[in-house]
Formats: sequence, structure tokens, C-alpha cells
Amino acid sequence: MKKLHIADTDQIRAGEVTDVYFVRTEKILKEKNLDKHVCMEIFLKSFPEEEYRWGVFAGLEEVCVLLEGRPVTVSALPEGSVFFPQTPVMTIEGRYLDFGELETAILGCLCQASGIATKASRFRVAAGEKTLLSFGARRMHPAIAPMVERAAFIGGCDGVSAVASARLIGEEPSGTIPHALVLIVGDTVAATKAFDEVIDRSVPRVSLIDTFQDEKFEAVRVAENLGARLFGVRLDTPSSRRGDFRNILKEVRWELDLRGFTDVKLIVSGGLNVSDVLELTDVVDSFGIGTHISSAAVLDFSMDIVEVEGKPLAKRGKLSGKKSVLRCPSCREDIVVPYGTLAKCTCGGDPVPRLVSIMESGCMTYDFPTPRQIRARCIEEIKVLRNDTSQKEFLGLC
Repeated sequence: MKKLHIADTDQIRAGEVTDVYFVRTEKILKEKNLDKHVCMEIFLKSFPEEEYRWGVFAGLEEVCVLLEGRPVTVSALPEGSVFFPQTPVMTIEGRYLDFGELETAILGCLCQASGIATKASRFRVAAGEKTLLSFGARRMHPAIAPMVERAAFIGGCDGVSAVASARLIGEEPSGTIPHALVLIVGDTVAATKAFDEVIDRSVPRVSLIDTFQDEKFEAVRVAENLGARLFGVRLDTPSSRRGDFRNILKEVRWELDLRGFTDVKLIVSGGLNVSDVLELTDVVDSFGIGTHISSAAVLDFSMDIVEVEGKPLAKRGKLSGKKSVLRCPSCREDIVVPYGTLAKCTCGGDPVPRLVSIMESGCMTYDFPTPRQIRARCIEEIKVLRNDTSQKEFLGLC
């Protein structure tokens, strides 16, 4: 039987998923006896989208899977940390031949996970206190669905839809009813009642109401048949049929409220972007976001040598020397200084180091928090950084 077109953990750790020029570099350094101790820095020059002002760091745990057991020392931002461009997020020190072949894989882990976590955080800001669910597993290769949805959860999603993803983060999977069930059963109410009769009571009863008829009439039919057992109704109406989606939602809300179903929640999904969420938060209770989170633009980190044998050395356009990243607790500004240097913030505050010890000589020195704890860190940092700034301004949309 043929296998999926993926590399397994052992292959990645062995350097088999690397750019060929690293293989050739390794051969040259070995044959010429030129292996040297280096300090490499992972750094983001700029964000992929013009409106981005900040990013969320993710993917560190997988990088540690690759590096553990190799004689290297690693410092990094904790996962879930909010960072800005032009500031190092990780440093790796050791002899080049002990880890250089993993550059491709290390960057791949960080670039994609951080891009997804950052986009999820932008949706989190836009959604405010409303529920935010990751529905994006179907938009990415299934082999990486757990990674994708872990990053989405870290960035602020309240739940994820894929079973393996939920297991990875220690949460229950979230979901409603697919169009397939409604179509096979043949009626929205009958499908929702079948769900109610079969599925465990701990799972909220959410009916998908846009399969056959006008959404407001289907919402009323389902509510009248399930009564208090109905948690919510979901609209996954495609953009080609939405018209004014906001008005459709307001109609559904009106008809439900008029009949006493004020507790029935409105859940929406289907190609929503950050601006859509901002526009709908006052009429919607929960958002299911797929493509716009799972296919988020990667953050284009680079991994560069900044020291060779303890001496500052870097390519053109890159600041040489190992660095410290400090954050002022008063104004929340980040400052980059030569490693070990103390600095005073222009506001008068005393900045504190942001990078923490992750690994010493291949041994872990860092205890990873749970995904829920990492998510809490991210949300708290976003809250503090945003302060009284409006959602649109903080998201760079005005």
C-alpha cells in the first residue's frame, strides 16, 4: 500500500528534509576540518501583511523535538509570546555541524505555526469576547492538522474541530452538524432531532439551517421542535447567496426572540475574514473560522550566524553578535542590545529580558506549559499591549 507523501519525525530529525546546499556545506566542512562553534539567531525582518503590527511566536515545542539530544544551547521567547519585527525570537549555539542541517526544518516549524497563531490572534481581537472556533483542518494536509489547530488554539481560538487536534491540546473537539447529515436525512429538523437522540448530552445541539430553505424559517422550525435543548443555529451560507449577511442574521435573531428563543445562539462560518468578524460581533455569538486561519501567511523568519568562535560576525544587512531582547514593563516597548548589556527605556522604565533558557547541551531546561496555559499567556499579552486602543487600530485596519 502506498503511503502519504510526508516525512516522519525520524526523517526530519535526521536532516532528510533539508535544502541540499546544507548537505553539501556539511560535506565540505567535514572534509576540510572547518567545523566551528557558532551562534545563530532566528529573526523576522518584516511581516507578510501590511496591516500586521505584531506577531505571536509558536512552534518552539517542535523545534525542541528536533534539537533535543544534540549538543546545542537554545534560548527563545516562550510560546505564545507577542513579538515585533527586528527582534530575535530564538538563539541556537553549538558547533555548526551539530545542528546546521536542521535549519530548513527549524524554520518550517516556526514560520508556519507562528503565522497561524498570529492570524488566530487577530481573529481573537476582532471577535472580542465572542466564541472563536478553528474549522480549518480541511484546508491543510491532514498530516499537519494537529499542528495547525494547536497553533490556532495558542493564538486564541476557543476550540478546534479535528479529533486528533483536540487530543493533542487536551481539549474536547468542537463542531456542529454538516450539510451531509441534513442532505442524507432529508430535512433540517429531522437531522437535528436525530443528532439530539444519538449524540451525548454534553455536546451542544447546534443546527445547520441553510441547507434547504430560508434561514429564518428553518431557525424557527428547529427551535420550536427542540425547545430548550437547542443551543444554537449555524449559518454557513456561501458568499454568493448571502446578500446582506448582517441583515439575514438580524432577521433570524428577530424571529427567534419574538417567539421566546432568546437563548438560542447564532453561529456563523464560511469564508469569514477579520473584517467580517469585526462587522458581525454585535449580532453573532460564535464564529467558526477555517481557511483564513489555517492558510495564514507564514512569518518569514530567517536563521543567521551572528557569531563564529565567540566573535561577532554576520552577513551584510544583519547586525552581528549575540543579543538580548528586553521589554519595558512600563511602556511595553522591546529593546535589542548586545548580549548581557543592561539598558534604560526612554520612558524611564527598567526593561527585563524576554528570551529564556530552553536547552543546555541538548538537555531541556524548560518545562513547557499546557496549550491552554500558552493560550492564556498570548491573550494576556495581547490585552496588555492593546490597552485602550480600538480593535481596528490595533489590527492595523484604520
